[in-house]
Amino acid sequence: MSLAPTPTERIARARADLRLGVPVVLSGGAGAALIAAAETITPARLAALQQIGAPILAITARRAETLKARAYDGDLARLRLPGDADAAWVAAVADPADDLARPMTGPHLSDRDGPADLHRAAIRLAKAARLLPAALVVPVPDGPAAAAAHGLTCLDLAETEGLLDALSPLDAVISARVPLALARDARLHVFRPEDGAEEHYAIEIGRPDRGIPVLARLHSACFTGDLLGSLKCDCGPQLRAALAAMGTEGAGVLLYLNQEGRGIGLANKLRAYALQDQGFDTVEANHRLGFEDDERDFRIGAAILDKMGFAAVRLLTNNPAKVAMMQHCGIAVAERVPLKAGENPLNQDYLATKARKSGHLL
Repeated sequence: MSLAPTPTERIARARADLRLGVPVVLSGGAGAALIAAAETITPARLAALQQIGAPILAITARRAETLKARAYDGDLARLRLPGDADAAWVAAVADPADDLARPMTGPHLSDRDGPADLHRAAIRLAKAARLLPAALVVPVPDGPAAAAAHGLTCLDLAETEGLLDALSPLDAVISARVPLALARDARLHVFRPEDGAEEHYAIEIGRPDRGIPVLARLHSACFTGDLLGSLKCDCGPQLRAALAAMGTEGAGVLLYLNQEGRGIGLANKLRAYALQDQGFDTVEANHRLGFEDDERDFRIGAAILDKMGFAAVRLLTNNPAKVAMMQHCGIAVAERVPLKAGENPLNQDYLATKARKSGHLL
């Protein structure tokens, strides 16, 4: 039996490397390239990349729209670095924090020839690492040789694309009784993805009958709302209202999914908050960062429900996308149960934007 890491394990390594500022190698398709996350690139590593070749900065079409750069590849733009580009320039293009104070004058020159598969995969890896969706890409003639020469993680493009698209299998780790203030008869279940990503949790209230639709909620982690009582969102009140409803009914299951900030991570969520302070709404802020409106994967919730033996739910949600994904994944939604809680003067505009732009039924 080989001790070598599997493709899934190499992707986990690559995510960690990118967060540390260490480049990784992507090989396959039309060639190979060294890639580095724009957010964590240092002056020294940028200089090392420039000694190997001419880096291209890959950004999403959402970010390109803000910068008035041409996204010839549809979903992304491949920007050439100007001759005097340094790590600060890379950071400014990737991060919109100072767009208004220091507007990018450009013009930003975009490549339009050749395939963009490696650049697309680089952005997806940066997203998977919960970093800003921007990456430096430097072509190399031989990917495995470049990885060996520099001691870097090497990924095969075909394997990477398939694994990033697929839902990682979830393993049940442990469950234990945890009496809650809102539901005394509760058990907490921990589920761990095999790809090394964040663990997810299920709070089972009572002993729900698997033969009938269970009262259920898919709740995405919100550190600021759930723990700090933030008034910018309605997450904390929704969490407690859902648990209270299950406690009153005597049965239910709340899935606590570690997809902070609609799947972009806490740091990026706070970047979005900073942009909201500049006058942008929640959707506009995500787009300026380079993300879509919602980057969450609700398939995780369906997989956990299936693993726990639930085939049908009465779903506590205001989000039709959750209902659609449950049904798409084979979990019957017998009823959508509205969950309206937590509106206050400081989040009214936020909730209105979710209803107007994201289709939430509020």
